[in-house]
Amino acid sequence: MTKRFGFTLAEVLITLGIIGVVAAMTMPTLMNSTNGAQYKTAYKKALSVLSQAVVLNVALDDYDMSQATETSTAKATDGSSASLYNLFNNRMNVVKTATTGTGWTASNNSKIKFAGASNYTLFFNDGIVFSFKNNAGNCTDYNPAAGVTSDKKCYGVIDVNGEKNPNKEVKCDSGTGADTCTVSNPTDIYPVVMYDQTILPATRAGEAVLYGAGN
Repeated sequence: MTKRFGFTLAEVLITLGIIGVVAAMTMPTLMNSTNGAQYKTAYKKALSVLSQAVVLNVALDDYDMSQATETSTAKATDGSSASLYNLFNNRMNVVKTATTGTGWTASNNSKIKFAGASNYTLFFNDGIVFSFKNNAGNCTDYNPAAGVTSDKKCYGVIDVNGEKNPNKEVKCDSGTGADTCTVSNPTDIYPVVMYDQTILPATRAGEAVLYGAGN
């Protein structure tokens, strides 16, 4: 007689059940980790592209963010004025613009407070959205009139995946200091500070994502 070896139906079902339970437990973590890595990459790209736009504008139109002026009623869509709006709109691949948006309040920087109707929002062709106060201008960390270093920096918000969820500002897992903030799972919204030819993270969590802390 020939013996046949194999699994019973019960054994197969139990094995599949165990695999299903393990998959259900690990998939959310894997998905969050994948999304976090994508957000981190998109954030670094956005900062780089925005900074390059400023440098390019200096070369072509001879003004940076410290020389850019803007008011809530003087948006020159023809690019004829030295404004933050025209700087970014002329030097980047903008697919549409808006003058309304979500109000932002950064957890680690009280200066990021946008009213929904007082923003300029630029939508780029790679899905990234950039918002800033519509009266932002003369963004610099030095005030010649005062003769001393003075905080005249401007602030904005990068949303690396636009209107898609989760639409959550990146925050520290623990700690709030420069050396203690860690971010293990980056999200999609990042406040930034702008001055002269520089665009940097405006929060400790943004710094942690950019410079690698907690990752």
